[in-house]
Amino acid sequence: MSQLTGGPPSDGEPRRTGEARQTGRAGRAGGPGDAEQWRGVERGLLRMRRTLLTAVSVPLAVVLGPLLWLTAGPWWAVLAAAPAAAALWGWRAIARNWASWRYSERDDDLLIERGVVWRGLTVVPYGRMQLVEVTSGPLERHFGLARVQLHTAAATTDAHIPGLAPEEAERLRDRLTELGEARSAGL
Repeated sequence: MSQLTGGPPSDGEPRRTGEARQTGRAGRAGGPGDAEQWRGVERGLLRMRRTLLTAVSVPLAVVLGPLLWLTAGPWWAVLAAAPAAAALWGWRAIARNWASWRYSERDDDLLIERGVVWRGLTVVPYGRMQLVEVTSGPLERHFGLARVQLHTAAATTDAHIPGLAPEEAERLRDRLTELGEARSAGL
């Protein structure tokens, strides 16, 4: 994938933490030649998700192998390799998903892009925001992360940005709240 689609750079390395870059995208989210400043999410989100994957798949393989050996025989114990194979596939899939998350603050709205197979672009106009929430659960706090959740008048809004540094999440919340109040006052 190229950097324009949010995937890792062509050299195979995932993009850097919080990387911002300019992209000119004709016909996508803005007009022709409209340059946008895209920011990625923190690398801690990748570490957190990979830690969860390892915490589930390794014990499963370690317990499943001897259990199948004792109950069904040595040939059935080979099935214990399935969680390990799934973990190896998941390791790369998690990296690609992490690299796909990015956001851009424009003059009138916030763009949130994510997804590898099913890509999504959410455009949230500042004047439509009713509540901007910053949350951080125990696991997220352990990895130094926070999540920004945007609430609008639409009941189906699912605009959120996971894996931000707490300082960046608070900065974004304050900026979005300020812009939302200014834009809604003009309605």
